[in-house]
Amino acid sequence: MARIAGVNIPTNKRVEVALQYIHGIGAKRAKDIMGKVGIDEARRVNQLTDQEVLQIRETIDRDYTVEGDLRREVAVNIKRLMDLACYRGLRHRKGLPVRGQRTHTNARTRKGPAKPIAGKKK
Repeated sequence: MARIAGVNIPTNKRVEVALQYIHGIGAKRAKDIMGKVGIDEARRVNQLTDQEVLQIRETIDRDYTVEGDLRREVAVNIKRLMDLACYRGLRHRKGLPVRGQRTHTNARTRKGPAKPIAGKKK
């Protein structure tokens, strides 16, 4: 099992898919990394040599912000908005949708399960 950026990536999957298990790497970045290192798209993680795994690890460390650093950066950005008390920060603080979605109905992911209101008739 290869360990890249503090994440154990699955061994029996294709490299492109396995790299996406790392937070901050999606399909596009996985393809870019494979292109830089020179790995064929059909290769699987268990077919990689130790040298190729090391090259992938170095490429990710050098060129991309991933995992803990990325999570910390996002959390700091959200905290900054909340401290400024701008509109987006207030929405984050209240746990409501930030990007202009409607909340009269829907928005259950952000608002949590519906709370019954006593005495309300339909």
